[in-house]
Amino acid sequence: MNHASIPLALSYDDVLLVPRRSGLASRSDVDVASRLTRNLRLAAPIVSANMDTVTESEMAIAMARVGGLGIVHRFLTVEQQVAEVARVKRAEALVIPDPHTIAPDATLADAADASQRLGVTSLVVVGPGDRLEGLLTRRDVMLRTDRAQPVRELMTPRAELVVGGPDTSAEEAARLLRDGRVEKLPLVDDDDRLVGLITLRDLLQRAERPEATKDSRGRLAVGAAIGVRGDYVERAQALQDAGADVVVLDIAHGHAEHAVRAIATIRDALGGSTDIIAGNVATPEGARDLAEAGADGVKVGVGPGSVCTTRVVAGVGVPQLSAVMDCAEACAPFGVPVIADGGIRFGGDVAKAIAAGAETVMVGNLLAGTPESPGVVVSRNGGRVKVFRGMASSAAADARRALEAEDDTEFTPVVAEGVEAVVPLRDAVAVVLHGLVGGLRSGMSYSDARTITEFHRNARFVRITPGGLRESHPHDVSY
Repeated sequence: MNHASIPLALSYDDVLLVPRRSGLASRSDVDVASRLTRNLRLAAPIVSANMDTVTESEMAIAMARVGGLGIVHRFLTVEQQVAEVARVKRAEALVIPDPHTIAPDATLADAADASQRLGVTSLVVVGPGDRLEGLLTRRDVMLRTDRAQPVRELMTPRAELVVGGPDTSAEEAARLLRDGRVEKLPLVDDDDRLVGLITLRDLLQRAERPEATKDSRGRLAVGAAIGVRGDYVERAQALQDAGADVVVLDIAHGHAEHAVRAIATIRDALGGSTDIIAGNVATPEGARDLAEAGADGVKVGVGPGSVCTTRVVAGVGVPQLSAVMDCAEACAPFGVPVIADGGIRFGGDVAKAIAAGAETVMVGNLLAGTPESPGVVVSRNGGRVKVFRGMASSAAADARRALEAEDDTEFTPVVAEGVEAVVPLRDAVAVVLHGLVGGLRSGMSYSDARTITEFHRNARFVRITPGGLRESHPHDVSY
């Protein structure tokens, strides 16, 4: 190759957004809502990475509650991953269509075991034919010591319950709960069969967090990752059945023939009810091929992550700013949004990624140290840390080999392309996202952009030198 034909590619640190005259008086005038896929919109355009040290159900719940989305990693058994998705779906809802139940002849010991296993404090008591017989709450079992005592002697009986019907609205449910001074509202049909449950907690959360990412049934939205080998079709179908709002077909090199073919296979298996995100790619050709194949969103990033060593080990990748710009331009004719995956360290990087054409960003490192991420807190050198590892690291590959029997060669490299590290214990997810979204709002206000669409149109970059980068960070001070 002639060296003159080698193009220059830029990272987030190589540029700054150019300020312009703005009519925005406040950052609160900015609307950061954006598309994750063709059909799924987020109030906060940030997604937690599908990594085993970043996203399981607790992270996904926290992300959805603040307007983002969590993508549950795939390095679990199908049953385990489905259970993680199900936990997110049960965390909040206007109506819980399948509340946890127990039989009246069960014992206090049975109820205690079920409550611990399911992570709930109340159980609806149903008899033959799913007919409502009572409600067993924490208040009913407090200080009870006879573990053989039957539930029917402990529960609040049907005659004393406040109930609603199948079509009870949020407003009617709130009135019934308020007037009855209760926290649980079982829903029954004309034959007194249990058809759902509304809780006071869910109603309060619904009112307090209008920006939360919800599905059409009022449940928190969640995504889940799949591969392209082994039981990936069955996994995708099981995740859809569990309520996953989007599946992420995620492999190291998304611009591969088997990855492109897998999109059509998954689309056939799922129909049109669940969106598909595909990746990762770093070139316009790769993005275009995934969009043409039917992806509803394209994930961009090869090598920018803090624990990814692909660029060092394999010498492969494209600096992230240029990759996002090129891929977003390629996806625009298809109406397919781009997710900028990796390289986010500051709120300014979120602003630069979205200004470059992405509609959302995926974050790993900054969320790995939060209380909601998987794993335990450990002490190291006087500080508190959590483990964070790349999914192509040796440690992650060893963990997968111990778990999975399927052929997983695309994620089990001969030479590791990631590292295992530790990150400091950070604030809660809501606090981290507040800072990242705040940086995005500021970047948009400097560009006179009230919406993401205006930001794409108005944003201008200037390239900077290493001296400009040093000048951009705090300098000549001690802190």
